[in-house]
Amino acid sequence: MKETTAPELPVLVVDDESQALTSFELALRSAGMNHFICCQDSREVIPVLARQEIEIMLLDLWMPHLSGEDLLRQVTADYPDVPVIIVTGADDVETAVKCMKQGAFDYIVKPVEKSRLVSSVKRGIELRELHRENQQLKARILSDRLSRPEAFADIVTTSPSMRSIFQYIEAVAPSPRPVLITGETGVGKELVARAVHTLSNRKGAFTPVNVAGLDDHVFADTLFGHKRGAFTGAMEGRSGLLEQAAGGTLFLDEIGDLSAVSQVKLLRLLQEGEYLPLGSDLAKRSDARIVVATNQDLEAARNSGRFRKDLYYRLCGHRLQIPPLRERPEDLPVLLDYFLEKAANCLGKKKPTPPHELFKLLAAYRFPGNVRELESMIYNAVSIHTSGKLSMDAFKSEIFKTQPGLSGAIASPADAGEEKTVFPDPLPTLKQVEQLLVDESLRRSNGNQAIAAMMLGITRQALNKRLKKTAGSL
Repeated sequence: MKETTAPELPVLVVDDESQALTSFELALRSAGMNHFICCQDSREVIPVLARQEIEIMLLDLWMPHLSGEDLLRQVTADYPDVPVIIVTGADDVETAVKCMKQGAFDYIVKPVEKSRLVSSVKRGIELRELHRENQQLKARILSDRLSRPEAFADIVTTSPSMRSIFQYIEAVAPSPRPVLITGETGVGKELVARAVHTLSNRKGAFTPVNVAGLDDHVFADTLFGHKRGAFTGAMEGRSGLLEQAAGGTLFLDEIGDLSAVSQVKLLRLLQEGEYLPLGSDLAKRSDARIVVATNQDLEAARNSGRFRKDLYYRLCGHRLQIPPLRERPEDLPVLLDYFLEKAANCLGKKKPTPPHELFKLLAAYRFPGNVRELESMIYNAVSIHTSGKLSMDAFKSEIFKTQPGLSGAIASPADAGEEKTVFPDPLPTLKQVEQLLVDESLRRSNGNQAIAAMMLGITRQALNKRLKKTAGSL
C-alpha cells in the first residue's frame, strides 16, 4: 500500500548547507514525516510559497543573497498562518528575541538535538491544524451548512444538536489526531466513527475492533500481530489490525474497559507512532488514524486512577459527545418511519401504519438503550404484525416493563373505553383548563418540554411561549 503523506502539506526546509538539509530531513523522517520541500537558495522561498501552500517552515538565518531575517519579515507579513522555526548557529539572546518579535514560532540553536527539533515541528503542525479547524468550524456554523451531507446518510436525524456535531466532524476529520467519541449504549458511536473516516479522505480501510474483555496478550496480538514462534502455537506470523488499517482508520470500541497494561501499549503507539509485534525487536511505524469510543465516564475513570491521565489527554485530540435519544425527541418520528420501512423490507411485509398514540408513548419513554433499543422494538412489532394499524401491545410490554410508571400515565382511546372526563361544577374556564393540561403534560413528561408539547399536539415553541406568558403574569 502506498505510504500516507505526512503531513498533508509539505514542510519547507531552507538552509544553504546541503548537509543541514539532509540532517533535518532524516530527523523528521524518523518521526514519521515524509513530505518535504528543500531550498538551498533563499531567493526561491517566496516563489515556492506563492504556488504551494506549506505546513511549516524551518529557516536558517545566515544565508547568502537573502538573509533569514529579511525572509522572516516577508513570510510573517505575507503568509502569517505559516509557523516559522528559526534553526541557526546564532546563539545570542538579542537575535532570538528579535526573531520572536518578528513573528517566529520557535528559535533553535545549532547543533540541533533531534528530539528538540521534532517536538518543535510537531507543535507547529498542531497549531496549524487547530487554526484550520477553527476556521472551518466557524464557517460551517455561521453558514449552517454541511459540505458533504452524504457522509452522514446512515445517521437518521433531524436534531439541531446532531447537526452541530456533523459540522464539527467535517472540521476535524482531516486531522491526524485521535478522536474520542462518548455516549450511552446504542446512540450510534460506530456510525459516527465511520463518518469521521469517510470525511478524512484516507485511502486505507476503516478497521473496527471491540476491545472490551480482551486480555493484554490478546489485545497486543489483535492490534500488533506476532512473528512466527512468538509464543506456543504461533506456527505462522500474523499481521495485526494496525497493519490492516494502514493509511486508514483504526476504531477501538469500549476503550474504557482497557486494562492498565494495554493502556500503556496504546499510549506508546499514540506518542511514538510505533509498535512492536509480539516476538519482534524491530519496531514498526503506523500511520493509521485512531478513533476510540466508550459509554463510560472516562473523565471519572481518569480521576479515580482507573484510566491513565496521559492516555486520556492523548485521546482527547478531538472529542464528540453524542446525545441520548431522550434528549432529541424530534428524531422519534423520522426514526420510527425509517425503521418501519427497514423492518418491513427485511421481513417481506407491507409497511404498517403506526397509531397516533404510539408517538405519545415513545415520547414519554426514556430509552435506556437509545436508537438500538427503538430499532429492536420496531422489528419485534413488525415481525408479529399481520394487517391494519401497527399494534401497540409489543411496545407496551417492553416499555412498561422498564418504565412501569407510564402504564397509568399513557392510555390509548381503546384502553380508556367509554370513560369520559368528569368536569366539576361550576365548569372551569378555558384558561384554567389550558393551564391544567399544560401542568399535567409537564408532570407526565418529567418536565421535558419537547415531549409535553408532543402530548398536547402543539409545537415546542408554542408551549414555551405559553409558559413564559404564565410566568410573566405571576
